[in-house]
Amino acid sequence: MTEQPYDESIKTHPGLKGVYLDDTKISYIDGENGRLYYRGYSIEHLVENSTFEEVIYLLIYGHLPSRYELFTLRNTLVHEREIPDRILMVLKSFPRETTRIELLRTAISALSLFDVEDYDYSKEANIRKGIRIIAKIPTILSYSHRIKSNLPIIEPHDNLSHAGNFYYMMTGNEPDEAIERAFDKALILQSEHSSNASSFAARVTVSTLSDIYSAIVSAIGTLRGPLHGGANERAIMMLKEIGEPERAEEYIREKLDRKERIMGFGHRVYKVMDPRAKIYKELSEEWCEREGNQHLLEISRIIEDMMMREKGLYPNVDFYSASFLYSVGVPILLYTPLFAASRAAGWVAHTIEQLENNKLIRPLMRYRGDIDRKYLPLDNR
Repeated sequence: MTEQPYDESIKTHPGLKGVYLDDTKISYIDGENGRLYYRGYSIEHLVENSTFEEVIYLLIYGHLPSRYELFTLRNTLVHEREIPDRILMVLKSFPRETTRIELLRTAISALSLFDVEDYDYSKEANIRKGIRIIAKIPTILSYSHRIKSNLPIIEPHDNLSHAGNFYYMMTGNEPDEAIERAFDKALILQSEHSSNASSFAARVTVSTLSDIYSAIVSAIGTLRGPLHGGANERAIMMLKEIGEPERAEEYIREKLDRKERIMGFGHRVYKVMDPRAKIYKELSEEWCEREGNQHLLEISRIIEDMMMREKGLYPNVDFYSASFLYSVGVPILLYTPLFAASRAAGWVAHTIEQLENNKLIRPLMRYRGDIDRKYLPLDNR
């Protein structure tokens, strides 16, 4: 047995850090200056002036919709909100301990079996299927959460926006204009972020010429991992565990001394504060004040100051989204699935773009194991 000599000239890139896979027109991250653009539009301008429906259209089609195009998309989203009865039966049959993101992953896979265009791989059909998926995710998540919480399911409200209907089905409360607009901003903020792990997974899947449902299932499965999704769930649990601002510094100090990770800080791409985190901080300040959660905001500020002082780390999108979502009444168990409901727009855009000039994504691995090992019969081992 000999060890295979490996080529020292071959440079590997663990985690594909710094590797550019391909060109994209969907979004751009300026990590040095803390800027994010969707199709050339800054995230700040979109959050301030646009709606999630407009952003869905922008990401998928590449341009902002006309009034008629937006009207058509909104009607399609409303029309496609319902899910088949047999999917609802499946949701009711899962074990109680099944997480909401697991329910979503499995339901999306099952939905493909009911799509009459499942085997039509044309661009036009993929866009239609992608919009169906985006429309149905809030229904699946809301039904799943309420079933697992022993609450009656709430059917879609045709007169509400995508964000407003999602909030209504999830919480049971029809949102006022302020909550609907704030929740809409949250969906815009997390709808796309270049070649993140889940979008990359969707591209890998569809690069094999698999279907768009399989690509979205791959993305959801990737988002389920704690290194990609779920940080804001752990962030709000940390804030609630701290409880009072007076305990914040000691709590964080103990965690840092134990070399534990503080959720919601640092980012592989941004060298300054994540622009989405800035907007979420503003939303958190407004809604913590409105809903009597000033203590959560004060704890967050103390942690932010301490992390910058001790570690030089800025908050990322997960940190202030935690206290914002809590203050507007989003159930904690839906924080990660909410990410999927928003990011689905980006996932669909990435699958469409990948297929426009498709090359099978198949990177190499540098082998560092043995060769020519002698095979021993089972009785001689």
